[in-house]
Amino acid sequence: MGRRDLLGLVVIPVKLYAATEQRDITFRQVHRKDGARIQFRRVCTLDGEEVPYSDIAKGYELPTGDMVVLTDEDLADLPLVTAHRIEVLHFAPADQVEPIFAAKSYYLEPDPTGARAYVLFRDALEKSGKVAVAKVALRQREALAALRVREGVITLETLLWPDEVRKPDFAFLDEDIEVRSQELKMAESLIDTMTEDFEPDQYHDAYREALEAVVQAKVEGNDVVRPAGFEPEEPKKQPADLTEILRASVAALKNERGEAAPKPRSRAKSAPPAKTDGEAQPAAETKTGTRGKASA
Repeated sequence: MGRRDLLGLVVIPVKLYAATEQRDITFRQVHRKDGARIQFRRVCTLDGEEVPYSDIAKGYELPTGDMVVLTDEDLADLPLVTAHRIEVLHFAPADQVEPIFAAKSYYLEPDPTGARAYVLFRDALEKSGKVAVAKVALRQREALAALRVREGVITLETLLWPDEVRKPDFAFLDEDIEVRSQELKMAESLIDTMTEDFEPDQYHDAYREALEAVVQAKVEGNDVVRPAGFEPEEPKKQPADLTEILRASVAALKNERGEAAPKPRSRAKSAPPAKTDGEAQPAAETKTGTRGKASA
């Protein structure tokens, strides 16, 4: 994610990185008899035709069945006052920000120019024992957030809005259920007996480990299926000369616009490439993920 500022008039440029990742094993849905992948197509319910992703829009369905179709222009005009900024609203006791509001966590890394202000804010926040309640825009949506300190790093924890947390409405809450004092004391004694420090490293996902072992056993026993017609993709090779690729890209763009495509020059007449300190490399593709910068 790009640079974001926080703490009111004190500008602290930071970058956001996803602090957590899901480690579940990912499965594909396949045809049981031959192992071929199952395809899911976007099909229009009116004409039965498959719809390309570029023609898909967001629609809000009314109770009458009518549909309000929103365009990219409609969404672009929505105000996001916290875009590229973490706006600290106020500070609150940490225990008042209940865990049920938590959504996703990010680490905040300071830019070198803001490191001193970052450390000042971090130390003051940690010493206060409070959390900073803030607003931030992520993925074109504004979110409520809480800033805390964890292992020397400020973390941003996005929160659910109050109307997104359901109110508990269970019958037993209205019942007069009596608990005897002796029973309560025994329950408290049990809790005290079982109390120990929480050390996350001592826990592990036994189900995932067992599932990985099942998959590995099938691989080692060659109990795998190669669907008919499947050919693994060959790894893309790094081109030594990008001239032809760039020329083809220009031709494709001009073809879309109805312009005449440039004729390729013969290698015999082309000028030799200019010497550089190193071989030119294509621009790196920007990706988002739990180990990279979180996208906004």
